[in-house]
Amino acid sequence: MKLVGRHIDKHGSGYVTLRPEDDEDMWHLYNLIQAGDSVRATTVRRIQTVSNTGSVDSSKIRLNLTVQVTRVEFSPGSGSSAQDTELPSTSSSAGNDNAALHISGKVIVENLHVRLGAFHTLDIEANRDVRIEKPDGWDSVAVARVEESTVPGRGAEVAAVICGEGTATFCLLSQHMTVVTHRISVPIPRKAAASGAFQHEKGMQKFCGTLFDSLLRHIPYANTGIRAIIIASPGWIRDGVYDYCLAEAAKRGDKILQRALREKVIKVHINSAHVHSLVEVLKSPEIATRLKETKFAREGIMLDKFFRMLATDEMRAWYGPEHVCLAADRGAIGTLLISDNLFRSSDPATRKKYVEVTEAVQHKGGEVLIFSSMHESGQQLNQLTGIAAILTFPLDVEIVEAEEKEAAEERNRKGEIEDDSAQIR
Repeated sequence: MKLVGRHIDKHGSGYVTLRPEDDEDMWHLYNLIQAGDSVRATTVRRIQTVSNTGSVDSSKIRLNLTVQVTRVEFSPGSGSSAQDTELPSTSSSAGNDNAALHISGKVIVENLHVRLGAFHTLDIEANRDVRIEKPDGWDSVAVARVEESTVPGRGAEVAAVICGEGTATFCLLSQHMTVVTHRISVPIPRKAAASGAFQHEKGMQKFCGTLFDSLLRHIPYANTGIRAIIIASPGWIRDGVYDYCLAEAAKRGDKILQRALREKVIKVHINSAHVHSLVEVLKSPEIATRLKETKFAREGIMLDKFFRMLATDEMRAWYGPEHVCLAADRGAIGTLLISDNLFRSSDPATRKKYVEVTEAVQHKGGEVLIFSSMHESGQQLNQLTGIAAILTFPLDVEIVEAEEKEAAEERNRKGEIEDDSAQIR
């Protein structure tokens, strides 16, 4: 994403103009734009004109419109979904449809072709500027999102091939998205008899050949930004796939691919050949060491730490909005795990609450990890209310709740005494 212009004063008022370039940028805009914001972008509108003879002509023109947002819709495209975890039973491709962002609202700036107050849906396009202005001001989470999304050199950092018995899913992982670029499925006969062993081997060769061809098309192995290429599978399929690919690259004399396979490939065991196994992959020691500086790997490691702590040291593993807010009030949070879903609330008060929790943890030296819902780890956190915390010291939930109840009752008693005093006066 390119930062075209920015003017935000010390009170948070102002605007930001951004130019999205890819699907991940559309995801960032989806997280930035909320109901009530003013958004200006290029759009196509059908215009009707009436001639002197009374005939009506209809045409489409491109123009700039500013709308006050009422609804924001994001479509990740056929290949970009963290929730799409089931492998198909027949051979298929995930498709190449790009992510789409639609912003609906009321036109608030006068335009020659569109009357004020008319409703319009802006279809945000790549490489076209989007100007965002927030009437309630830019909070720290929104500003951080802008800064993070405009860092040069972003993009996919990890490629993964999740293999099963005759199936494979090709994925690209960036900081905020897991993109399924392709899927294959090749039937492999079972080793039932003597002839079955031959047919099984023949099927495996066909599967490996199909996988190799797909790897060439869908994995950018020559890209220097790709830190690792993960080949993961149950059993020993990954070893057979790796050996086949290395031998085929040598046969074709592809030195770039040979180097990438030798230097970047990491083979990992997983329990099931589904995309959700990426969470299991990313927390494996060999992957964690290689990718320790990447955002999504850090998230996977901390989420795994939280679940282990929940089972062994539950007084330091809290989750749920009420409990996490209580822990934040006591300055007890060492690491806050929060989903970007919570910041997309249509209720400004709800977003403000989570922004305040985030700022409180950061102010007291805690770490805040904002999980992307387009990663498997973010999906797992969403199933756990979307917010969790690892505490720096143990707290008993029941004792804390009792203290809060007692404090509330004391405040009520003081309020009643003050009311009685005011009536006497």
